[in-house]
Amino acid sequence: MKSKPRIPRWLPGAFISLVLIGAILYFVDLGEMVNAVRGANYGLLAISFALSFVWMALRAKVWKTLLRDRPSFMDAFFTEGEGYLLNAFLPFRLGELGRAFLISRKAKIPFPEVLPTIVIERVVDLGITAAILLASLPFVVGAEGSGQIGYIVGGIVLFGLVMMYVLARNNKWALDLFHKLSGRWPSLQKFGGGFLESFFAGLGVLTDGWLFLRFLFWMLLNWGVAVAAYYLMIRAYFPDTQFIWTFFALGAVAFGGAIPALPGGVGTADGAITAALTLLTGDESTAFAVALTVRIYNYLNSGVIGGIGLAREGETLGSVYRELMALQTREDKDE
Repeated sequence: MKSKPRIPRWLPGAFISLVLIGAILYFVDLGEMVNAVRGANYGLLAISFALSFVWMALRAKVWKTLLRDRPSFMDAFFTEGEGYLLNAFLPFRLGELGRAFLISRKAKIPFPEVLPTIVIERVVDLGITAAILLASLPFVVGAEGSGQIGYIVGGIVLFGLVMMYVLARNNKWALDLFHKLSGRWPSLQKFGGGFLESFFAGLGVLTDGWLFLRFLFWMLLNWGVAVAAYYLMIRAYFPDTQFIWTFFALGAVAFGGAIPALPGGVGTADGAITAALTLLTGDESTAFAVALTVRIYNYLNSGVIGGIGLAREGETLGSVYRELMALQTREDKDE
């Protein structure tokens, strides 16, 4: 009996991206968009693009703090850029696994111990995004009631952090339970036990109050730079921009980038910021010009920093992708 053909995992995201790209091109007047680009304030754009490198440096400091300062700053900086570069061109957000793999090799940190730091970073990102969106919603016409979404997301984020904290505090109990349940499968017990020990070691940052406060300080500073850069990009096209617009646009693009899509959130992130600014201004063509500028902003720092990082190590996007696939294959065999 022939097995049913499987739908490729990348297909739903590609379909969503293509539909949104089609919708953008249908509603946007490309001629007006080009005129908006020509009339933009390039001084403000230059400052925002310079801030993109400051943003990446602070993001590296955030990650270095979560990793208990074991990697050097330069290793964390270039590896962070490599991760974002991988996310821009490889499917399934492999950049997150890629940077975990690369920093574990550079700093001699167990791979499973790196993974929780990325999870914590992303969970807190989501919480800040929800807070930013909540702060902006009352100022957006017709958004009454939409705040429930922000509260739901904030509640999920808080619940996730609490559960990770409970696991970190009770890791011995969790390990004992795992060994008890996996006793019938020695290979799974051996692999899973080692993985969980390293994973819980990474979660330990949640139980170190001073370390976690340092992490939050750098994270909030990092987001402050992002807000400033987005404000300048939006104001370069809309001179009468209100500061609160930045919160709404940044929150929208962050959630849009989380939707399944082609690598780099093509279509989803662009559609989110275009829709947000169109709602605020009624000018979809200029809003799309801002979306394209944001994409250049994101590609600039990841391309330069990630490209230099890969070149320093004699790597390419293809070689890292093959190493990640080989790592996944080895883990599947161990299981």
